[in-house]
Amino acid sequence: MTVTAENLCKRFNREWIFRDFSHTFSPGIHAIIGPNGSGKSTMLQVLWGQLPPSSGNLRYHEGALEIPGEDIYQHLSIAAPYVDLIEELTLQEIIRFHFRFKKIRANLRPDELMDILELTHARDKQVGHFSSGMKQRLKLGLALFSDVGILFLDEPTTNLDKPSVAWYWQRFQQIPPETVVFIGSNHEAEYPANALKVNLADHKAGYK
Repeated sequence: MTVTAENLCKRFNREWIFRDFSHTFSPGIHAIIGPNGSGKSTMLQVLWGQLPPSSGNLRYHEGALEIPGEDIYQHLSIAAPYVDLIEELTLQEIIRFHFRFKKIRANLRPDELMDILELTHARDKQVGHFSSGMKQRLKLGLALFSDVGILFLDEPTTNLDKPSVAWYWQRFQQIPPETVVFIGSNHEAEYPANALKVNLADHKAGYK
């Protein structure tokens, strides 16, 4: 798949978050970088269709087939600190619920995914009672093991301890190479050295 941004701009009130951003994202790893407040999360939300751009165009293609923006949710998965889980559900319930809408990668069974997440002990526990680190590992697992063409990871190691960061990198290496991967971060430890970097500081325009 490819994601193409054409003269993309986003503003809130009088402040431009980014302006005149044009880029074609092909399969591979793309790091959206910049200091705090530079608009990384806003850029990702525009790219996955949650926020409309103030101007410019977004196009999605699977081979020669253009996918309408209103259908792109079927082709992507997201893990971000501000994307909430349904906390009333247990672990096994939320896994089954999520994969009613996404195909699970490698035809895993829910119990196999719980083992991969190292959360089998919490299978019947409501997600609302998980620690922040357990919630983040669950978010990452749901995203990483969805069989989709586009993957968004915003600040992926938020709330992870050192063993969980190692777990993240182990699972990150298993992302299929044909996936378009976006990582929003201002920490080099959250994305690989070979990631293609987009620095939002180059597209910041302030007030006008």
